[in-house]
Amino acid sequence: MDTLNRKALFNPDGDTSVEMRRMINGNTTNLNDFNNMKYAWVSDWYRQAMNNFWIPEEVNLSTDIKDYPKLLPPERRAYDKVLSFLIFLDSMQTANLPHVGEYITANEVNLCLAIQTYQEAVHSQSYSYMLDTICDPQTRDEVLYQWKDDEHLLRRNTFIGEQYNAFQREKSAYHLMKAVIANYILEGIYFYSGFMFFYNLGRNNKMPGSVQVIRYINRDENTHLWLFRSMIQELKKENPELFTPELVEEYRAMIREGCEQEIAWGHYAIGDDMPGLTKQMVTDYVQYLGNFRCTSLGFEKLYEGHDKEPESMQWVSQYSNANTIKTDFFEARSTAYAKSGALVDDL
Repeated sequence: MDTLNRKALFNPDGDTSVEMRRMINGNTTNLNDFNNMKYAWVSDWYRQAMNNFWIPEEVNLSTDIKDYPKLLPPERRAYDKVLSFLIFLDSMQTANLPHVGEYITANEVNLCLAIQTYQEAVHSQSYSYMLDTICDPQTRDEVLYQWKDDEHLLRRNTFIGEQYNAFQREKSAYHLMKAVIANYILEGIYFYSGFMFFYNLGRNNKMPGSVQVIRYINRDENTHLWLFRSMIQELKKENPELFTPELVEEYRAMIREGCEQEIAWGHYAIGDDMPGLTKQMVTDYVQYLGNFRCTSLGFEKLYEGHDKEPESMQWVSQYSNANTIKTDFFEARSTAYAKSGALVDDL
């Protein structure tokens, strides 16, 4: 189970047969052949991700410059903390994904990881663009490095960071799998919960530019989430030894820990003084996300009930749609991004 071979960069003796291709421990030539892919879902994913292209400077933040100083103290505090958390996560993703790709031996999947890495870098730039625009340099630095002084924020970053570091220390299939699950938690629970706060500002007619930036980021993260879910499903087919009942319970425990930390963080960062949000709403939404992410992998759900998006939170999915077109791959709805339509701020 622990065997994990790093792929060779130049490998003229690699397999050219699609049937021989594997997610890990394959013998790839690293040739990007778009006409011969083992994993059929990659083609649609690639086109979708490429059509998502955007740059943060296309979003007008002029209203946000006026809104930011006028935010209520709980809103301002939460804005800074949630943004600080998202900045750190995207920065960590940009650094970590190439290390994962070194051990993925399906070259078409590595193409997807390369696009994701680029998009995570754009997300990091987007958060900097938001901060540079709406606040002074000192406030910018305070937000950027809050994790150094806020023990709650540091604890949040540590949970995922330790999984990534464990894979750096021990390059085994087991630790790669845990790093992949950690990525799935980050993309599917942490990011989505963080985005929720910004959408609440949007429905209160505040910080519309920030909300639009988050919507574009959310659209990208939705494809990233689909990518890692697909990778996990392929690993389950090819490496069933990584999905014994005991290991599945370990992965479920990781997802539960991610949910519990996200709930605690939401209670701390958002609390009950936020117009339009309460601790209970945060709890219900995160537990719904936890169940959804587990069942999407074929795992048993974590929490009793919470099978549907809470009625009190249905505005989240409405705001998360950057194009006014359903973007959730998990629900297999039609998706067709048109750049000309996506750049219209329809908040």
